[in-house]
Amino acid sequence: MKAHNKKLGAPEKKAIYKAVSWRDESAPPVIAKRSKLKAGEHFEPGYDGAYLETVGKDRFMVEHEADTDLRDTEQVPLKESGGIEAFFVREVLPHAPDAWIAMDATKIGYEISFARYFYKPTPLRTLDQIRADILKLEEQTEGLLHKIVGAA
Repeated sequence: MKAHNKKLGAPEKKAIYKAVSWRDESAPPVIAKRSKLKAGEHFEPGYDGAYLETVGKDRFMVEHEADTDLRDTEQVPLKESGGIEAFFVREVLPHAPDAWIAMDATKIGYEISFARYFYKPTPLRTLDQIRADILKLEEQTEGLLHKIVGAA
């Protein structure tokens, strides 16, 4: 590619990567980012998936690459006691201990079901009305059936 002065975009790289690789459940997680912390820099572990790794005297913040096949979403009540983190600890971590919250993709808002408040369903037809429609259709199509089958 370099010889032809061409660069691949992210979708092309992803397609090639997907075509020539496979999933190994026993493999360790793929590290997406490893940042060296400065001396005295504080690191507060949270539920965002980042953790602290120490190699000799150096300290690193390590983030794993997200597995898109395992990505999921939750709807957390707006007035959840303890917030998103409490919900996550109580409802998610017992089932997926290696899960984390993508804070950059977290949306806080409120869902209003307009259908519940404004939709007025049309009343269903009665059985007598349906029966009358079926009988009417039978009368209209009887001539067609007679023409197709013939005078038998």
